[in-house]
Amino acid sequence: MKNNVELASDSIVDRVYEQLKAMAVSYEFKPGERLNEGELAKRLGVSRTPLREALNRLNTEGFLRFTPGKGFFCRELDAHEIFDLYELRKSIEVASIRLAIKRARDEDIDALLKFLEATGPDPGERSSVELVELDETFHERLMGMSNNAEMLRVLRNVNARIRFVRWIDMDRINRSNTQAEHRAGRRRIEGPRRRGLCLGA
Repeated sequence: MKNNVELASDSIVDRVYEQLKAMAVSYEFKPGERLNEGELAKRLGVSRTPLREALNRLNTEGFLRFTPGKGFFCRELDAHEIFDLYELRKSIEVASIRLAIKRARDEDIDALLKFLEATGPDPGERSSVELVELDETFHERLMGMSNNAEMLRVLRNVNARIRFVRWIDMDRINRSNTQAEHRAGRRRIEGPRRRGLCLGA
């Protein structure tokens, strides 16, 4: 009985976490706004305990801010922080490609190429939200070839924290150029692997 209660509690926390994370990512809360825990608990249909657990988790992951004695706040749109996150994203992706060159399987490379061909360089009728999602999927699948779960976990966190800015940027980006960059990244892995220069790590 106890285990069932614990599982139910964990499930509630996970649900609340995902709901709050989506709200934080999209800045449904205004930047710098103090979160009213009572109103949030009522809105999400939960007690303060799972709400507080989810809020603490989001604070730890950088999606919210906590000030002792004042409570939880929506993070600001901080240009320096955003730059740092982009810089972090670039550095771990470069490192992951080096690992993927050694570790990627041919079938994973083929699947990634098919993904690029299926999504194509033309944005078509896709929204900025959909285009960012496709871009994130490509980068996460590419990093997945490194077989480093921690790098992938960090990338997913960074992607979520810069997603709002990328939604805005996507309207100004030439998708043909980004697809060309994606193909170049795929070729960096495919070339050495297919020539038999890297036999795994």
